[in-house]
Amino acid sequence: MPLVTLADVLQPALKQGHAVAGLVTLGWEDMRAYVAAAEAEGVPVILQAGPSCRAHTPLPVLGKMFRHLADAASVPVVAHLDHGYTADECREALDSGFTSVMFDGSRLPLQENIDQTAAIVQLAHAAGMSCEGEIGFVGYTDGAASAGTDPDEAAQFARDTGVDAMAISVGNVHLQQDKDGGLDEPRIRAIEAITQVPLVIHGGSGVPMAQRQALARGSRICKFNIGTELRMAFGAALRSAVNSDTDRFDRVSILKDTHDPLVAATRAVLRGFKGDASC
Repeated sequence: MPLVTLADVLQPALKQGHAVAGLVTLGWEDMRAYVAAAEAEGVPVILQAGPSCRAHTPLPVLGKMFRHLADAASVPVVAHLDHGYTADECREALDSGFTSVMFDGSRLPLQENIDQTAAIVQLAHAAGMSCEGEIGFVGYTDGAASAGTDPDEAAQFARDTGVDAMAISVGNVHLQQDKDGGLDEPRIRAIEAITQVPLVIHGGSGVPMAQRQALARGSRICKFNIGTELRMAFGAALRSAVNSDTDRFDRVSILKDTHDPLVAATRAVLRGFKGDASC
């Protein structure tokens, strides 16, 4: 089916009590496996092109890859720019066929973040597409520390920007390889009490599965970004494929062996966000 926007999948998730996975892509092998997993689970999926992906593959090429997969898919697919830092980058994504952009002004002063995000929202909406913004900075493992989201600032940001989804900093961290942490649920509830917009968790790989499931079914968090967890699964599958036959050198043959393990790992992630508690 054709690509859909972020609002097209998050508004039903908000009403029906489930979440949608924003899966961070790096290339053809993982994005193809993500769509196959979503089809197997019968759920929509958000394919995300982050900065490292864009450094490897140009946005116009990524747009065509996402659209090709969506056209053949039996489930809704969103083509999403993750962590766009400039208006030009967001505009190029929209011109390249993306249906959603995330403008990251989280390191800017509040009013500057609001003003710049609002301009990107206007740009996206004029094209019939969606926009995600971020208030409060989500840090990185072994990198910049997080700055938690202030609920009052979140309410102002949501109101003054008109974003379709709002990423928040509530104990989540990018690039976390374990699930030993957890999210600050009192802060989440304080934000929910004074906002109506669907909420987004970046760094979802570090959130314990039980908490993911509970928040997907019982909060306004409608989107969890998952990258590190699935990159680790892909890396393990690739390592196994290479080591299984040290004389094999054809990369297409090697990469084919990563598909089934990555689909299985992705299906496990997707099941955690379904609304049916029996899943």
